[in-house]
Amino acid sequence: MTARARRPQKQPRRPPLTLKVEDANAAPNGIPNGKMSNGVEMRRKAPNPDANVADSFMASESFSLDEPVPKTPVLNNHGFFDLPRQDQRNFLLLVLLYFLQGIPMGLATGSVPFLLKNHMSYSEIGVFSLASYPYSLKLFWSPFVDAVWSPKIGRRKTWIVPIQFCSGFGMLWLGSHVEEMMATAGKPGGMTAFSFMLWWFFLVLMCATQDIAVDGWALTLLSPGNVSYASTAQTVGLTAGHFMSYTVFLAFNAADFANKWFRAVPSDEGLLSLGGYLKFWGWAYIIVTIGLGFLKREEKSHNEDGVWDVYKIMWGILKLKNVQTIIIVHLIAKIGFQANDGVTNLKLLDKGFGKDNMALTVLIDFPFEIGLGYYAGMWSQKYTPMRLWCWGFMGRLVAALSAQFVVAIFPSEGVTHWYLLVVIAEHLFSTFTNTIMFVAVSAFHARVSDPVIGGTYMTLLATVCNLGGTFPRYFVLQLVDSFTVATCSPGKSDATGLKGPLVTEAFSCALQVDKERCESRGGTCEMIHDGYYSVNLLCVVFGVITFLWYIKPKVLHLQSLPLRAWRLGGASK
Repeated sequence: MTARARRPQKQPRRPPLTLKVEDANAAPNGIPNGKMSNGVEMRRKAPNPDANVADSFMASESFSLDEPVPKTPVLNNHGFFDLPRQDQRNFLLLVLLYFLQGIPMGLATGSVPFLLKNHMSYSEIGVFSLASYPYSLKLFWSPFVDAVWSPKIGRRKTWIVPIQFCSGFGMLWLGSHVEEMMATAGKPGGMTAFSFMLWWFFLVLMCATQDIAVDGWALTLLSPGNVSYASTAQTVGLTAGHFMSYTVFLAFNAADFANKWFRAVPSDEGLLSLGGYLKFWGWAYIIVTIGLGFLKREEKSHNEDGVWDVYKIMWGILKLKNVQTIIIVHLIAKIGFQANDGVTNLKLLDKGFGKDNMALTVLIDFPFEIGLGYYAGMWSQKYTPMRLWCWGFMGRLVAALSAQFVVAIFPSEGVTHWYLLVVIAEHLFSTFTNTIMFVAVSAFHARVSDPVIGGTYMTLLATVCNLGGTFPRYFVLQLVDSFTVATCSPGKSDATGLKGPLVTEAFSCALQVDKERCESRGGTCEMIHDGYYSVNLLCVVFGVITFLWYIKPKVLHLQSLPLRAWRLGGASK
């Protein structure tokens, strides 16, 4: 990419938007509580309507520093019902497309890991967490989605239509087999964690690719003055989709919830099965995609930068020393919270907290998260973003320790009202600190990104930030099993209802499959040391040391740098 003369432009101040689906990571963005996702924050920046104007103007051969910069479109401050009818329809279309994207993401990063806890060990759930990786790595193939398309179909529909068909048929097939897969998971001859993960990896890959295309389409579907509604559509759609597949599905899948609120005669089954839910939304995907293909026309467009041009821009950004520093910070910063984010809720379920109580906790957590995101956005403007981020960092470490305390005091008599309130309070505090960190770092990314190449710059920083919450999850879950010590004691000789030979010799039952074998053969699995406590403490200690020694000094230094230090070629200016 050739160096272009730039004139400083005052960028319009935009309120930060939050959406988690961690991975959303995010969640991600993000969604019901980021602690319940796989670190994927599915949250977006507001689109910058100035970028394309500035880029095309500066790229012209007649550009001169003596000429006035053309005015960029003025952002309207209208309510939804004040928008033109065409913008209203396109806004609702974007909400629908983002909502569909949130359905499989909410399952893969939220509900399914909880359902697997009864069938797989923490190590195997760690393998399943790899399914969320495509959402954190979509930057690597996004240039192809932007540059390769068919003029007859449309730049965005070329990708959205086949991707959604693949997602729909994939959910139909998985819905017909998922119950059998989970019933045999972890057993000899049954579905392995890796094989099960591949199906969800495919669905998340489709969602990530669809997200690239819809993000690009969102900037052209709405008129220039109303383009800020694209982020609103994404926030509403992704949050609603993840909420449906996580909180709502988890509640209606729980037998206890159904027995308490909907049934006169108790049953061991919930009102909604995973297979039935997948098949319903598989058909919904197909029907919506057929309607989109025939009823929605896409305006003609032309290629801008080629695939390799975008990669050259990315490489130029990666060579900046300050960008390399913030990348290192992003890759190590979330390790301190990984045991809390990835294991705490699974450990609560393991102790008998119940999926219905977990769904209730997330349901209460949801509106607080939206409100906290608003106030965190105001604080990020009042205080410097990365100083606010540092406060959120330390608060999140405290939240990890408080979560461990909540798990440790689990009542022997089962879940009581006071304990449920304690869990809810802990979730709210964790959500509060998580939201502060995300909003602050998003504001920092928006500040330092070069407006001429803002899309690529922001996407690169957001991708690395998401990856920092995704890649440690696998290793943390593996360590929990490695640090756990549990022994199966022989059972009584007169035990009845055994599913195999009576246990006569003690053996380790730290893994879920060994625990099930122990209990099904009349033995008693006694927990000697729970690896969750050791791993969580190790993560927190790592977080404190790296924060004081490296992360805090670096981020405060990066924040003090002038904007030219973040520009391509800016170091020499």
